[in-house]
Amino acid sequence: MARTVAFFPESAFGPTNNCIGIADVLSRRGWRVVFIAEESFAGTFVGKGFEERLMRLGPPAEGEEDPGQFWKDFIRETAPVFRRPTIEQIEGFVAPTFQALIDGARYVDERLVGIIDEVRPDVIVEDNVVSFPALPASGRPWVRIVSCNPAEIKDPDVPPAFSGYPAGKRSGWEEFRAEYARVISPIHQAFDEFCRGRGAPPLPELELIHESPDLNLWLYPEEVDYPRARPLSGGWHNLETNVRATDADWELPAELARADGPLIYLSLGSLGSADVELMRTLIGSLTDVPYRVIVSMGPQHTELELGANMVGEEFLPQASVLPQVDLVITHGGNNTVTEALHFGIPMIVLPLFWDQYDNAQRIDEVGFGRRLDTYGHEPAELHRAIDRLLADLPLADRLAATSRRLRASAGTERAADLITAVAG
Repeated sequence: MARTVAFFPESAFGPTNNCIGIADVLSRRGWRVVFIAEESFAGTFVGKGFEERLMRLGPPAEGEEDPGQFWKDFIRETAPVFRRPTIEQIEGFVAPTFQALIDGARYVDERLVGIIDEVRPDVIVEDNVVSFPALPASGRPWVRIVSCNPAEIKDPDVPPAFSGYPAGKRSGWEEFRAEYARVISPIHQAFDEFCRGRGAPPLPELELIHESPDLNLWLYPEEVDYPRARPLSGGWHNLETNVRATDADWELPAELARADGPLIYLSLGSLGSADVELMRTLIGSLTDVPYRVIVSMGPQHTELELGANMVGEEFLPQASVLPQVDLVITHGGNNTVTEALHFGIPMIVLPLFWDQYDNAQRIDEVGFGRRLDTYGHEPAELHRAIDRLLADLPLADRLAATSRRLRASAGTERAADLITAVAG
């Protein structure tokens, strides 16, 4: 009988796409693949040849829900916090986000126990930022994927997660860590009690997710990863990138293919693009300039009007688009950052929330792109950054060398090998 792997990604497109890439490899190797997914993602995985087991992270909503609708609404409602310094976002955004995720983990735990008992996986693979105690309590091998910036894996020599602080300058690190501990400690205490009550091990100090005793994976190319005071144990493996081979082909429309000028890809992710005002500002800045622009328009696409030098769709097959472009303007999501490096593309990073500040700072300080003030930059500043990055020939050589190295070793294949070994 085929071995069974159950994937359990967070209910957002980034972690979901990461898992799909690995699942595709295992499926082609003969594995039975089951996705445990939030109900709004129904059909997403069946259409790719996988099984689905659906669940909810909260009471049913009225009417139909788009995939990840809860998080789109949550981000839209808390967007004003994104204009504050990151240390103020700990209480204003980071803690409420963790609490919403924990509420979902509490709500769904009994359902997860039932799914695991019914599916009987040989191994469970999760990509989440808080624990779901049914997984470590199941007694089955399980794998944790960290698809956020690796500052999430704490170390004295790594800047505090969610801060966006420089790695080479420790000013403010201790103040940020102290504020994080003050805000997160009561959340940690309550969630730790719940996890232990549901048969899971205690949570590590100030951590809201367990480390797997079997296998832990993270995604960050060597060229941008952080030096550590304490090297990660042998249970941790860096996939560096994890580019899926399941995206549909995509061709640049003829009218833009015939035009002149650098080709730019603008994507703020499925959540960031819900900020219609910001999207309109960026589209306006990139209209009537000598660039061709591909816009990932996102869930509010009907409220956006593109310039004559642009094409766009609600959702684009990013892994097929990226190899065609000269530069990426991104929110700094870990998928987009690592995929851009995989294809050797310079970036301008406009962070909005969570680990996007850490990715923006890291890309800027290692010289693979520029971090700009998301809401405070002027159009001319954006244009100068684009022009300088495109004209930087030594940077182009560095990125090309990085791309050659990363493309020679597929992270999806390596992940499949490691998962297979864990499953025995």
